Amino acid sequence: MHTVPGDLVAALDIGGTKIAGALVDGGGRLLVRARRATPAGEDGATVMAAVAAVLGELAASADWSRVRAVGIGSAGPVDAAAGTVSPVNVPGWRAFPLVAEVAGRTDGLPVVLVGDGVAMTAAEHWQGAARGRANALCMVVSTGVGGGLVLDGRLHTGPTGNAGHIGHISVDLDGDPCPCGARGCVERIASGPNIARRAREAGWRPGPDGDTSAAAVAAAAHAGDEVALASFARAAQALAAGIAATAALVEIEAAVLGGGVAGAGEVLFAPLRQRLRDYATLSFASGIEVLPARLGPDAGLVGAAAAAAQHLGLWGTARA
Repeated sequence: MHTVPGDLVAALDIGGTKIAGALVDGGGRLLVRARRATPAGEDGATVMAAVAAVLGELAASADWSRVRAVGIGSAGPVDAAAGTVSPVNVPGWRAFPLVAEVAGRTDGLPVVLVGDGVAMTAAEHWQGAARGRANALCMVVSTGVGGGLVLDGRLHTGPTGNAGHIGHISVDLDGDPCPCGARGCVERIASGPNIARRAREAGWRPGPDGDTSAAAVAAAAHAGDEVALASFARAAQALAAGIAATAALVEIEAAVLGGGVAGAGEVLFAPLRQRLRDYATLSFASGIEVLPARLGPDAGLVGAAAAAAQHLGLWGTARA
């Protein structure tokens, strides 16, 4: 593919609550934006209509003529090889042929699909906390726990686009059942809803506003509430075990955490770093840096564009 510095990628970030789109340039800047709420409870055609509306708004821009590819980061599971998505929180999409649908609405532009955790990883490696790192794990800790890998300086997506999905490493062999079908997964312990559930079960009660979210538990932890602190400590332990397991397999040098739960700050990061020392004990794993993500809510869009650029050799990047 012949490319020039002014080429753009149309990026989509698709989740259970929103479908965001942007035109992204070779410096990671978002030139045009569009957004729709995800009609997650509707049928597949209705969800696709919302995606089409976002694409239509982007295509109406004068900059659309410079678009050379479409990058998609989607809630998963995804199957990049088949071009399909089956987001857990979008029941109308099961093995939905998203790549073909998007290609058909963009005059056959190349379309690259990855999971949302991989997209976040691509963004943080290109423009964020993992920049310059040859081997890193990047994680989204939010309603779920997702992730992606950078190995030997390149995004490693795996054949289906799900490599690095740390949320479904089992760290408690006889633990609670996870919706994925396994037991004791990192996500079942460290996701926001599970942090809040565990705190409530241990006796934590919300304030006058009735907020029972993980953010409210984080606020209580910052105020010194022992039950809230204990719930975050348990989440940190699970994350540390998953990071250490990843390091033992692929020798990462850094773990980057983003997402709403990571926004809790030191009530999560301090016990995480402490427990990581308990689990990452081998010489080649003991020096892992734990870093907060830098790109915030735009990471999915920037990363979807970066993943497409790497795969297609845009902006001077090597093909995957």
